[in-house]
Amino acid sequence: MKGKKSKHSACAAKRKSCQKVAEKNGCPNDNHTLQDLRLCLFLGKLRSKMGKGCKVVVCGQAAVGKTAILEQLLYGNHIVGSEWTETLEDVYVASVETDRGVKEQLRLYDTKGLHDGQDLPKHYYSVADGFVLVYSVDNLESFKKVDLLKKEIDKSRDKKEVAVVVLGNKTDLRERRQVDSEVAQQWARGEKVKLWEVSVSERNSLIEPFTQLTSRLTQPQSKSAFPLPGRKSKGTSANDM
Repeated sequence: MKGKKSKHSACAAKRKSCQKVAEKNGCPNDNHTLQDLRLCLFLGKLRSKMGKGCKVVVCGQAAVGKTAILEQLLYGNHIVGSEWTETLEDVYVASVETDRGVKEQLRLYDTKGLHDGQDLPKHYYSVADGFVLVYSVDNLESFKKVDLLKKEIDKSRDKKEVAVVVLGNKTDLRERRQVDSEVAQQWARGEKVKLWEVSVSERNSLIEPFTQLTSRLTQPQSKSAFPLPGRKSKGTSANDM
């Protein structure tokens, strides 16, 4: 006759399973609550889902064009002016040629657009090797959101080196521009990140940012793929491309 496990033994088994995942993921705390352990289990599943390759989180305010950028970059099939549909979550796998001529795999994690008062879920900070922060040049609030995201990345990375690039999208909307190019570049220099202004209608403008990001993520440890702030570079703005 088969017996049912008691509630106590079931919880103990669940805790033991979660504890193994926590240890596997390098969690230093031995006194996890069950909630902590469930989070570790979730992160382990997320890492497994994302698989091998550098993990890049693409994030920003809602309706700035994150998904459109990825669709146009990878497939060239985004129709400019098409109706906006909110993304829940998606993962794109891309083979990107670095500036060293070597193809590397990126896993681009397309996150749900953030609305007013919303923060990026904390678990993204622990799984990401890099971030692409996106704002729209016709929306000043979306640029302010990028600033907040960058501050949160700096606070959450815990000494881990994380590559960050910033894209100012929708440069084709010239008459509706709210974010001044020079102001944005000055901010980027202060934050020590590279910033490009891009447009989904110009696919070539999307290539260099992801090439440089991939090069940075996969570079030999003794070298730096990103020029130091203050030096001239082809990637400082879309006008230089």
